This record gives sequence, C-alpha cells and structure tokens, in this order.
Amino acid sequence: MATHKPVMVDELFGELALSDEQEKWHVIHTKPQCEKKLADYLKRNLVYYYLPQIDSIRHYKYRKVTFTKAMFPGYIFSRFNPLTKSSILISGYIVNFLKVPNEMELLDDLIQIFTGRTKKADFTQSTWLESGWQVEIISGPMQGIKGIVKSQTKLSEVTLQVNILRQAISMRVNPDDVRIISKINDN
Repeated sequence: MATHKPVMVDELFGELALSDEQEKWHVIHTKPQCEKKLADYLKRNLVYYYLPQIDSIRHYKYRKVTFTKAMFPGYIFSRFNPLTKSSILISGYIVNFLKVPNEMELLDDLIQIFTGRTKKADFTQSTWLESGWQVEIISGPMQGIKGIVKSQTKLSEVTLQVNILRQAISMRVNPDDVRIISKINDN
C-alpha cells in the first residue's frame, strides 16, 4: 500500500490587507492539484498568499481519513509587485493570472472566508448566487460575518462568495442570528 505524505501549508502567509502602490493582489489560476505546491513555493520566496482550505473526509474500508484541500480548486490569491511575477512563473505551477478589477471587493470576500475559517465554520461547496439578500450574522459563534441568502425564508444557509471567481461556499447558521441588510441584484 502506497503512502504519501500530505502537503501541509498555512492558509495565510502575510496579511489580508490592501497593498501599497507597488504590490497588488492577484488571483493565480494553477495547474490541477498544484495549489498547495504553489503556496509552498510562494512562502519559500517570501511572497504573501492566501489559500483557503476546506476539510474533506474519505472513507476507506477500515478507516476514515480527514485532509484539507483547496476551497476553490485551481486558484490561489497572492500579493506581489510586477517584478516578482516572473519569479513566480518559474515555479511551473501556474496556468494564468486573473486581473483583479476591484482589489477591495476581493479582499472583502476573502476576509469573510478567513473569518469563518478562524471561527471554525463548517463550510460546504455551494453555488454562486447572482441575486438574493445580503445578510449579517449578528449573534452566535459566527457573529460579524456577512454573506448572502437565496431568500428571506431560507436564512439558515449563508453563502460566502468570491465574486471574481463566481464561486461560493456556504455554512449553516441559526436563522435567529441573521439580520437582513439589503436585496442584491434585483432582476
């Protein structure tokens, strides 16, 4: 039976904050299953990154194995200046760089996910919502997190989205802990 040492990386190296004039946040599209390898490469080269991860459980015949995988497969978020870009490309793990039109919006999305991970939220993969209701969790263990719900009657499932990727994750919360802020994208 083959055993493989799992690649363990920190979710965050650096800080989730607006960058200075020289450094900008980028979304890096990686080759398949290379997110953790790229994160390790970036850390060794002192380049800030954020790789949100989600727990995954595999059941085998006689055992259960828990491991982490990239929350958004094929993507990692990184902060660097234009001169560093060529040294990152040398890693061999990159397919493309996505242009970030609104750095603040990206950071807001990532901070909500990071806050949820810090508070041990049980995230599941979800569908990106084009419309719904913006909500804030006002009490309970997830207090302070802002997200989206599909409808006013379904407040128990709050979705956190990364709009640039059009991908999302969701978590279950007590509906009494949720306050509606506003309607989004009223079509």
